Amino acid sequence: MPRSGAEARRRLQQAALELYRERGFDRTTTAEIAARAGLTERTFFRHFPDKREVLFDGEAGLRAALTQAIAAAPDGLQPLDLLLHAFRKVEHILEDNRPFAEPRLQVIAATPALRERDLAKAASIVEAVAEALRRRGVPARLAGLAAHTGWATFHQAAQAWIDDPAQSLDAHLLQAFDDLRTLCLTALAGDSGR
Repeated sequence: MPRSGAEARRRLQQAALELYRERGFDRTTTAEIAARAGLTERTFFRHFPDKREVLFDGEAGLRAALTQAIAAAPDGLQPLDLLLHAFRKVEHILEDNRPFAEPRLQVIAATPALRERDLAKAASIVEAVAEALRRRGVPARLAGLAAHTGWATFHQAAQAWIDDPAQSLDAHLLQAFDDLRTLCLTALAGDSGR
């Protein structure tokens, strides 16, 4: 038996991911996950409310870390720079979870109910980020737009990092935000003729 709650959680997550990839999410039960992990189903429910949440563990921690990083960012940063600062502060969360990330995304992509849950979790993070920006004095309309745009940029960088691990997540993140700035400048240049 695992000596710590963290070890039991990790084993349950690994077992769930293996079973979801082998049999599919819908055909896997919590009892099977617990058995594969060498634990009881009761232990499973001590750690996760349902079999979906095994794949979304850490979302609350990421949300909290992002909002804290925005609050602690240096004064004078523009909204997108605030977000880049915050995303760079939480990179370690994704890096520490890299072995779980790629197969997790594959399982989510193959399961409509999980895609829906993923979108709901992302919306929760975006709203928390927008609220953190508003607390920093960013007008509400701009805070919402920046949060959505920043999250999409972060997501693009994370996917690029999974697809191309030769570069660090930080390098992909910096590139994605540079690309966003280029896109904004291109749009501004196009508007100059109006």
